[in-house]
Amino acid sequence: MRLDFNLLLEDDQLLLRPVEVTDVNKLSELTSSPELWKFFTYDLSQSEEFNAWLKPAFEKQRLQLVAMEKSGHQLIGTTAFGNYSERDKRIEIGWTWLGKPYQSIGHNQTMKKLMLTYAFEFMELERVEFKTDVLNLQARKALKNINAIEEGVLRSHTLMTKGRRRDTIFYSILKNEWPFVKRENDW
Repeated sequence: MRLDFNLLLEDDQLLLRPVEVTDVNKLSELTSSPELWKFFTYDLSQSEEFNAWLKPAFEKQRLQLVAMEKSGHQLIGTTAFGNYSERDKRIEIGWTWLGKPYQSIGHNQTMKKLMLTYAFEFMELERVEFKTDVLNLQARKALKNINAIEEGVLRSHTLMTKGRRRDTIFYSILKNEWPFVKRENDW
């Protein structure tokens, strides 16, 4: 199954849809605080880095989805499917961020629920991967909270914007774990 670049995912609260050129200004407003990007591979508060980060999405190298609150039709952040291997039946969920006012209120978990449901129940994948900075304790806690399994650390794996070499920690959920993950998260 090919990745659907016209994908729409939604529940009562959120709509996830592919990023469009018309979203760029609003996304840029949400990315203006440099402190948001401490653990991100790009400093999206810088216009050049913001554009470099978006380029693979517009070239369909990853499926970057904007997240919108349905109640006020507010664009609140983004997430993505990437590193898809049709042969291996696996995909990565990542490139996720929320504007500061939309953090820590359950939206990240809702995005993961929608994407994991699609990956396992529609695409019938064997594996969904996540990776983050080993120092990003908030992201690691969020992944553990949804019952993703910590797999290991790749040392000096990724160059960060300020020149630091990031140790990257990998997590995954497998197809046979999905029923447990759904049940434990009340999805």
